[in-house]
Amino acid sequence: MSEITVNAYGKINLSLDVLRKRQDGYHELRMIMQQIALKDIIEIREIDEGIKIESNNLNVPTDSTNLVYKSWKIMCSRFKIDKGVHIYIEKNIPIAAGLAGGSSDAAAVLKGLNKLWNLDLSEKELMDIGLEIGADVPYCIIGGTALAEGIGEKLTRLPDFSDKLILLANPGIEVSTGHVFKSLNLNSITKRPDTNILIDAIRDNKLDCVGANMVNLLETVTIPKYPIIEEIKNMMIDNGAVGSMMSGSGATVFGIFDDNKKIKKCKEILNKHIDIVIETTTI
Repeated sequence: MSEITVNAYGKINLSLDVLRKRQDGYHELRMIMQQIALKDIIEIREIDEGIKIESNNLNVPTDSTNLVYKSWKIMCSRFKIDKGVHIYIEKNIPIAAGLAGGSSDAAAVLKGLNKLWNLDLSEKELMDIGLEIGADVPYCIIGGTALAEGIGEKLTRLPDFSDKLILLANPGIEVSTGHVFKSLNLNSITKRPDTNILIDAIRDNKLDCVGANMVNLLETVTIPKYPIIEEIKNMMIDNGAVGSMMSGSGATVFGIFDDNKKIKKCKEILNKHIDIVIETTTI
């Protein structure tokens, strides 16, 4: 085998709680991660040497700052492999949008190289390597529905929550995750997610309860700076979403719907105000 194609799925957060700032500068998190059907498509082909990254999106970095470069580099170094690769990224997940697009691409490359080079690494081994690349990469390797703790690396699989109707709206604002966490004032937080209630609602497939209990602490930073996030949330709720929230550090907002007609009507309305509106599902 000299080439392989791998899917890199996006994610949303059904909750995001920040418990405290750690001595190492990272934040202790407790959040529910949910994979969605929106995906980048990664084509990996062996070449004589080095790495060449290309994409259909000119905003995708093609140098060592791209996490897929780091995936290739760490796999070569770890397993003493002297092989080059050409990586083509068909970019469908909005960039810097709170949907883990970069982390998912990196995870897909780890999985792809594992097969391409017959390394036979377990999921756990891939997750350990992924953590060296980024905190979201281990989750992107396992996917599905999961409780993420620590800096996001301590993962517990949750009951299946697939095939739920999701509408994404991205206002075209690139938000710096580092800036959001740096600006977060934990002493001023008045409302935190009840993660245990959410886990019960997911297990019992109670969509209304999930929607009513979604909380993302990072909204306390992003909404004052970008009021459009709150406006999108309100438009989704006013047009049939059972719940709406910003994903990750933003700026993508998602809504959960229980009816196909409602989600299509809401998409139609949002399209008049927002450039990027995407209909998808949980997987």
